[in-house]
Amino acid sequence: MRKTMTLLAAMAVGTMTAAAPAAADIQKYNFEVVGTWGFLENYKMFESKFWQERLPKASGGKLTANAKPYTELGIKGYEVMSGLKKGAYDAVHALTSYSAKASPALEGIDLAGVIQDFPTYKKAVDAYRPIIARELAEKYNAKLINVYTFPSQQLWCNLGDKSIKKVALTDLAGKKIRTYSRTLGDFIEGLNASAVTIAFAEVVPALQKGVADCGITGTMPAYNAKWWQVVTHNIRIRVGYAATFTAINMDVWNDFNKDTQNLILAEAKKLEDEIWAFESSLDQKGMDCNASGPCDKGTPGGMVPITPSAADQKMLKDIAENVVIKRWAKRCGKECAAEWTATVGKVVGMSAVD
Repeated sequence: MRKTMTLLAAMAVGTMTAAAPAAADIQKYNFEVVGTWGFLENYKMFESKFWQERLPKASGGKLTANAKPYTELGIKGYEVMSGLKKGAYDAVHALTSYSAKASPALEGIDLAGVIQDFPTYKKAVDAYRPIIARELAEKYNAKLINVYTFPSQQLWCNLGDKSIKKVALTDLAGKKIRTYSRTLGDFIEGLNASAVTIAFAEVVPALQKGVADCGITGTMPAYNAKWWQVVTHNIRIRVGYAATFTAINMDVWNDFNKDTQNLILAEAKKLEDEIWAFESSLDQKGMDCNASGPCDKGTPGGMVPITPSAADQKMLKDIAENVVIKRWAKRCGKECAAEWTATVGKVVGMSAVD
């Protein structure tokens, strides 16, 4: 959606705030923004405050926004990028995995089971960022302004009996496991299990009714959404990070002058750095809250934590290399696979090229 923007005259210098000494060069604009889930930390602590506090302050009140999360708008994560492309809103926070239908390359930054720690994942994101930016511009007419993460995506299973203290990945064969992306589906099939696509808001009743035996989501999102009420075990392998980006409709972006663009990018970079630092610590807190604590969010969930064995780690690596990466490379094509190998692959020591 393109709006009329007004470049304030230089005579307005006298009215600028200390927070934005160059505010006379910043254009005035009110963004319509779609954020992620309103009950999760990323929206509450970062996304909403970026548009409603940080950007207005940095711009001397010239850049403002009407920001609402998926959950308030009734929009599914899979829908947001098509809406941005059409101009239904000006900016969005969206998951790469939800946006991969038009661009399989976007999946490449969050291939299931490939990366098991946050520092390595951050290096992979930085290496792959130019490809994400290009794909958003070409497929969705969108300008990438930052990339960040959720807590690590892990397995949460209802095994019916908390007295079970040992669970191997091989025990998940035949289980119905909730997924939200093709790469996670590939991983689940690599376990010889069945992938079931279920919207996040519908997972708890699905697990409760046996529609799914296990689900995949982030460590703190699992706690916040009360998965601990319907599952018994947390299998602590990292199958992804729910890579998330902020993007602005390219027509809107191109109407901004360089000073306005640079201010937005500078503030977006600060936001990105803050979220990465926060999520690294939140990941462990989520695991603690779902298990026996400590938990400053509320009552611990009482799940049984399962640390993967050496055999599990070996199986995970095998599935990642021989199922997940190979299937994705086939979807994405030779050029795409070569780009991944030269970027993410270089970071993790893996190849998507036959």
